[in-house]
Amino acid sequence: MKYWLLKSEPDTYSFSDLASASSSGTIWDGVRNYQARNILRDEIKVGDYAFFYHSSCKEPGIAGLCMVTETGLTDPSSLDPASNYYDPKSSPDNPRWITINVVADRALKRVITLKELRQHEALSEMVLLNRGRLSVQPVSENEWDYILGLESS
Repeated sequence: MKYWLLKSEPDTYSFSDLASASSSGTIWDGVRNYQARNILRDEIKVGDYAFFYHSSCKEPGIAGLCMVTETGLTDPSSLDPASNYYDPKSSPDNPRWITINVVADRALKRVITLKELRQHEALSEMVLLNRGRLSVQPVSENEWDYILGLESS
């Protein structure tokens, strides 16, 4: 099992939205960065866990945990001409954009903010704190465990 961080703007889709979704979860659509797409396509596996991170908001931070339930899905927004994420070069037979399905595991007891994460030397190598622009990022097992330990502090 591997660990990940998935970013979403809470005004667009929040952890509460995911927690309110059906038990089948939701697809992680609209990713339009090739590096993030490659992670979704090649690295993330069913059963992996991810932090659900609220980005581009007043207080960015980790709001909850989710689990990957399906991989290798064609991103339907890439095929929908009415979508902001439509890609005319993508087709059902040759999709350019691949996504995953995730279900909410649980909300954190409190949001662990980006500001707080930056204060911990143990997280100094975390992708989020160094090259944090990607909407899909790896998280090491040590970082995962450390962050979960912050939840109660």
